[in-house]
Amino acid sequence: MVERETPTPAIEALRRPISHVWFGGDYNPEQWPEAVLLEDIDLMQQAAVNTATVGVFSWAALEPQPGEYDFGWLDAALDRLHSAGVKVILATPTASPPPWFSRLHPEALPVTPDGVRLIHGSRDTYNPAAPAYRDAARRITRVLAERYGDHPALAMWHLHNEYGTVSYGPVTDVAATWNTAFWSQVYSSWEDIHAPQRTQYIPNPAHLLDFKRFSSDMLLRCLRDQLEIVREVTPGVPTTTNFMLPTWHHYDEWDFARELDVVTIDHYPEDGPSGDAQVAFAADLARSFAGGRPWLLMEQATSLVYDYAGGRMLAKAPGRMRRNTYQYLARGSFGSLFFQWRAPRVGAEFFHSAMVPHVGPDSRIFREIRDLGAELAGVPELSAGPIEGRVVESRTAIVWDSTAWWATETRMLPSADVAYLPALRRVHEALWRSGVTADFVDPNGDPSQYDLVLVPSMIAVSDSQREAFDRFVANGGHLAVWYLSGSTDEHLRVREGSYSAAFAELAGVRVEEHAPLRDGQNLTLSEGTCASAWSEVLHVRGAEVVASYGADAPAVIAPGSAAITRNVRGSGVVHYFSTRVEGDDLQRHLARIVADAGIEAAVLPDGVEHVVRRTKTGALRIFINHTERAQTVRATGRNVLSNTDVDGDVAVAAGDVLIVRIETSPEGSRK
Repeated sequence: MVERETPTPAIEALRRPISHVWFGGDYNPEQWPEAVLLEDIDLMQQAAVNTATVGVFSWAALEPQPGEYDFGWLDAALDRLHSAGVKVILATPTASPPPWFSRLHPEALPVTPDGVRLIHGSRDTYNPAAPAYRDAARRITRVLAERYGDHPALAMWHLHNEYGTVSYGPVTDVAATWNTAFWSQVYSSWEDIHAPQRTQYIPNPAHLLDFKRFSSDMLLRCLRDQLEIVREVTPGVPTTTNFMLPTWHHYDEWDFARELDVVTIDHYPEDGPSGDAQVAFAADLARSFAGGRPWLLMEQATSLVYDYAGGRMLAKAPGRMRRNTYQYLARGSFGSLFFQWRAPRVGAEFFHSAMVPHVGPDSRIFREIRDLGAELAGVPELSAGPIEGRVVESRTAIVWDSTAWWATETRMLPSADVAYLPALRRVHEALWRSGVTADFVDPNGDPSQYDLVLVPSMIAVSDSQREAFDRFVANGGHLAVWYLSGSTDEHLRVREGSYSAAFAELAGVRVEEHAPLRDGQNLTLSEGTCASAWSEVLHVRGAEVVASYGADAPAVIAPGSAAITRNVRGSGVVHYFSTRVEGDDLQRHLARIVADAGIEAAVLPDGVEHVVRRTKTGALRIFINHTERAQTVRATGRNVLSNTDVDGDVAVAAGDVLIVRIETSPEGSRK
């Protein structure tokens, strides 16, 4: 989690007026005639909308020619929204420069890894390293801040949109720490160094990793450009930019979060039960980036689920939007915003679902939105705070590391089955199904507030990170480490003596050899665990063997040798997995590890999610039934949604939510 200093004036300004859940979405008044805009206000009031995000992609409408501005439509929109009691999150439009900018500054267009310069015609057509782009972005940001800084509707600055454009144009200011002796890559002049565009064969992995770090730093500079301006002009207005979670990963979220007053995310989960697990995953990430404080869901879809593999858009089942919304709120969001308010008639996203669909308010989707808005208006405890401490308590954390993600994208690793995001999602989902709420932790931060820290697929570990993990265990922490983690330093230089060397001594093991498995090849471990994808020649050096390989292991592995281990190290414990374990088996092993760390998991029916969220006055115990049948849970307190008291067994209908007000949170942190 991000460590937070004393709240800034902007954060205090955000906290004071909030007595309700933020509810609304992206609003594009520049796209509609006056009659539609008047209807919008009426429909917003019907749906209890109190928040609108305005101006996200409006640069061409605001600045139709260089230095010539048209603010009439935006003035009218903000005035109209304010009169209706709707606060505005005002966006800087810098994610989509206007066509005239691309024409005048072709050098600022993005370049692909193949060296192709893209032309205007979509969004994000800019190179973040281009001086002309950064200058133009600063100008439009200052103009907006100076014009609207005192507008009574302004509640927050939304800087840019989904930062993530990467360009492979010339790079002149990146420090290099590559193994350049290999394949005659010793550089003697800065003029010889280029962004890693397409090359003859396998590129230098350290070169690729450093370019990803450079691109992340470049985007961070662009964000800081805008932050400096809006904080100068409007020091009391909170700032944010929306993280696109979890797959749009082109910058270090910990670095970005440290710059912002509020963490916000856009999230579009998958279909089916895995999508519900993914909602919890993204919400826990957002809360962790926010340092445990309340955060904001900037975008979700009312009905749309992308099926990228199948090339189609799926509809959410009735009730799923409400159920997922309460997942985000339970895990720390102080609002539920959507993309977008009204479905557009034209443009690239013309069939993206919206709060008001093409068919209008006489629709299932709008009725669900209207009902949800009315319901959320009756749960003011789910607003932002002020809350002392963390909004959701957790004693378990998973390491989230950008370098680890980028490193596993490297070609010529022993296996392609070490991808970072799937590894983290497997671990998080197993905890989620076991009733354990998890945070995520920065590997460069302080893990001491947790009892248990889990480290999947973190190939690159620096010496300082290794020392921090050592201290964590020495102080009584429990650590779980997966194969390949710690095999290199932060520059992708392989550590010698043992694979997973950053953790091997701590875990009481030595990894002599990797033995990746073929696609579809499964192994059965000694206690019945099904393993796949990866195996290792593992020697114990003081560790206890929890599970061993059998006769079906690769020939280089002796039957009976260790596969999963547990090592007592001082007052701490280290668990090591030398193979992939999934599903029920992973859930069982993590339940063992969680119990070993002294953490009590919630006892729940399968398919029921449970979170305790702290509020200004106490806490809410939130149960979410993801199944298609009624489930029974135990709770005592005030049912917030029905305004009745409950005590003992309570039935939660299929797909329904139970929110019980309790006086104080029963959960606490380790230290």
